[in-house]
Amino acid sequence: MVPSDELSFHLSQSCCKIGWDSVMRMSVDLRDLFLYEAFLYYNPLLLMTMTVWLWGINLWFFSQASVNYAKIFDLDQNHLTHREIWKCATWMTIIVPTSMTAYLYLYSNGEVSLAASQPVLLYCAVAMILVFPFDIFYMSSRYYLLRTLWRILLPLQAISFSDFFLADILTSMAKVFSDLERSVCRMLHRQVATIAWFEADSVCGSHSIAIPLVLVLPYLFRFFQCLRQYKDTREKTTLLNALKYSTAVPVIFLSALKYHVFPDRWTNFYRPLWLLSSVLNSLYSFYWDVTRDWDLSGFTRIFKFSKPHLFSHMLYGRKWVYFWVIGSNLVLRCTWTYKLSAHLRHNYITVFTIAALEIFRRFQWIFFRVENEWIKMNAKSNLQLTTNDITNEEEKLLSSTEHNV
Repeated sequence: MVPSDELSFHLSQSCCKIGWDSVMRMSVDLRDLFLYEAFLYYNPLLLMTMTVWLWGINLWFFSQASVNYAKIFDLDQNHLTHREIWKCATWMTIIVPTSMTAYLYLYSNGEVSLAASQPVLLYCAVAMILVFPFDIFYMSSRYYLLRTLWRILLPLQAISFSDFFLADILTSMAKVFSDLERSVCRMLHRQVATIAWFEADSVCGSHSIAIPLVLVLPYLFRFFQCLRQYKDTREKTTLLNALKYSTAVPVIFLSALKYHVFPDRWTNFYRPLWLLSSVLNSLYSFYWDVTRDWDLSGFTRIFKFSKPHLFSHMLYGRKWVYFWVIGSNLVLRCTWTYKLSAHLRHNYITVFTIAALEIFRRFQWIFFRVENEWIKMNAKSNLQLTTNDITNEEEKLLSSTEHNV
């Protein structure tokens, strides 16, 4: 059963009202610190919810344009359609804000232990649903996701399109995984809804070395995938792609050094290096998006729907789409550096906004990356058909010659 749009709206409205009243009940001194903590636990799941909604939109466009995304991603016949993706997103939109509202309400009313249990229960429920071994909750799709994640962690086999496609998406969610690690750390150390984590140098504090280590993991996964591709194909472009992902490493670790070196040393030496590495990473990534990941010769072809539609009329063959996507990709590639930098993460509203914008940038990127792969697959299929036709003609000629002889 899927909740109706009206029910979802009323639940969201109620959550907002209860949450706001609960926050306003707190003292001004406590409010900001508490909101920062609450945001830490719930913003990863809110961003994941946004990602699922946008992925459903991607699939809807693919289906309207008759793009065989099941073939591109090597999905089985039980794969989720955009409607089923949106069902999942609807439930996530209800459950995550409801848990956050319960956390705010219980804490503001003095039920600290009950409040602390809310994010813990939610995280445990998400983990259990993902690994649930019975044929419910879209088991084939859940296990497809888990198998792909396992191949990303250990690229011991040839890299498929779905492997590096998902790994690219994970790089856009580096902040999500960093906050998940911070949240789980506090849960394991019983620091939820307490002031124990206020110490920046504590094991779960904002200066922890675990933050840059988790931030860099998606880039390392993609780096090793590129090396594996070079081993299999000997294509030098895969090494250049690996170099692109390696440029994120100095951005992350130079930023983290701010909390482990003297201020003068940071200002005069490490900060200029961080700025230089940030510019290099942003421009290299932007260049790769435009020249390698996208095929500009067939740009916006993916918006050519099989039936007349307003979106197709607005987007297909329009030059403004070309300029918007390239311009916004450049800007958001540069602002994404803010997210990777630990010393710029104190304003959680700004960081959340930039993380959401990066997910939106990746949402746009998906259209043209899938379009590029679709064009390549069609060209390959046409080439095979042409080769088969030539072979058949040669066989006919040979048989005819033998007959005449």
